[in-house]
Amino acid sequence: MQDFWTNLLRWSTLANVIDILVVWYVVYRLIVLIRGTKAVQLLKGVFVIAVIKLVAVALHLQTVGYIIDLIITWSVPALVIIFQPEIRRGLEHLGRGSVLPWMRTDRHDVEERMVKELDKAIQYMSKRRIGALISIQQNTGLEDYIETGIPLDADVSGELLINIFIPNTPLHDGAVIIRDNRIAVAAAYLPLSESNLIPKELGTRHRAAVGISEVTDALTIVVSEETGGVTVTNNNHLIRDLTREDYLKLLTAQLVPAPEAKTNPVNSFFAELLHKGGTKR
Repeated sequence: MQDFWTNLLRWSTLANVIDILVVWYVVYRLIVLIRGTKAVQLLKGVFVIAVIKLVAVALHLQTVGYIIDLIITWSVPALVIIFQPEIRRGLEHLGRGSVLPWMRTDRHDVEERMVKELDKAIQYMSKRRIGALISIQQNTGLEDYIETGIPLDADVSGELLINIFIPNTPLHDGAVIIRDNRIAVAAAYLPLSESNLIPKELGTRHRAAVGISEVTDALTIVVSEETGGVTVTNNNHLIRDLTREDYLKLLTAQLVPAPEAKTNPVNSFFAELLHKGGTKR
């Protein structure tokens, strides 16, 4: 028994455990990063090719195996080109310190400021009945929809949001998408919901807000052009005619994390690792 524990506590065993945990975490972060993008469909294709290769080896199908080998050989540079947007986004996350837990900056103040700027814009547009559609990316990527808009990459400010949605301006028609606390694009197209549960009096903006909530976990804000009412959609839920107090409470709960305590970075890393491993998604 003593030999068993001695072997278990050897550095080589501990190194193997750390190696597996690090690889698991990196794979998990990559899956989160590409979720909701075209890369998911491409990965399914890669999985199919891998299955065909295994079947070809098992059944000794030499011609099929040779063709699959050629595809795999040439797919490496092709995948780098195809996945270029996702690779760039991953490097940007790494540069901003949003991938490694101990490199992250405190997001509380940044997102609290974003909620204040959203509130400023919502109040102005609601009182004047200026229609608006603002979608905020959360865990699921919105790359497919960001590609349909006009790039801005600007700080979130109430004044900019108001100017975007002023009627008869080039950017007012479509959605603003906020990613990583920045306005990624304006005039983006969101998928329209076909649900019969949406009230008939609600227009295209509301259908688009429900549509994006059906396929992603984005939080979407709609200001009605007819009534000035504020609606929020998230995870296929539509909440209409919110008061200022109600939508501020909702936005704060969804977008503003609790202030981060200063902890040991190594402890923080393994604490998050264990938390993620025990959370079902």
